Amino acid sequence: MKKYFVIGNPISHSLSPKLHNFWFRKHNLNAKYEKLLLEKDNLNKIVQKVKTGEISGLNVTVPFKQLIIPCLEKLSPEAQNTQSVNTVYLENNKLVGHNTDIAGFELAIRHIKFDTSNKNVLILGAGGVVPSVISALKNLNTKNIFLMNRTKEKAQKIREKLEYIEIVDWGDIRDFDMIINATSLGLNKEDDLGLNFESIKKKILFYDLIYNPKETKFLKSARQMMHIVENGKMMFIYQAHQSFTLWHKVMPNIDKETITIVSE
Repeated sequence: MKKYFVIGNPISHSLSPKLHNFWFRKHNLNAKYEKLLLEKDNLNKIVQKVKTGEISGLNVTVPFKQLIIPCLEKLSPEAQNTQSVNTVYLENNKLVGHNTDIAGFELAIRHIKFDTSNKNVLILGAGGVVPSVISALKNLNTKNIFLMNRTKEKAQKIREKLEYIEIVDWGDIRDFDMIINATSLGLNKEDDLGLNFESIKKKILFYDLIYNPKETKFLKSARQMMHIVENGKMMFIYQAHQSFTLWHKVMPNIDKETITIVSE
């Protein structure tokens, strides 16, 4: 039986095993997918198990998307451009890091039919997934992309690679058309970003990459202010779909049953 894991810290919120194991059953694949709480010191040890064949593939989440790169032997163009990895596999006896978050976010935005081409989009956070979100927005021909992070230096490091974005000070809420929470604040329901969005008068899209819980405090307050809200459920499904197809050369359906599995 082939073994797959999603690694992160924290990891209890992840629904990746539920989704991948559902697809395994659908396609009669002899495989098992689990989540693994990992400390940084054990990262290379786990990656080497892919090299030896003990593990057939890994998904990578917070805080290891960048930390895992030195453990790998090759990066896909997507992973190289963003310096962010969320999928690991063995190809020609080389450990390869790939990034399915870019396609995951892009497909999720297309799914809700939100046109960013003439929009001003603000991203909150500067973690490992942010370059992927920026790259996806660029692919979607977003008019202007702004980045806001409590530690401005981290945002500046992203801008060094992706020069077309603009850094704004924490709390500088302008006339944006879409605000994306790409921080991990929200994994606990009462997590508060400490930002005031009451100055935004028009109806805009608030998007949270977090999908579990279904409604973070960020989304709840936006909904109460009559804005449009969307969680990261479809991004999660699409990025998983990309990883699954890469590993198994099988493209599962994303249908109502699949979406329900994640929504339960």
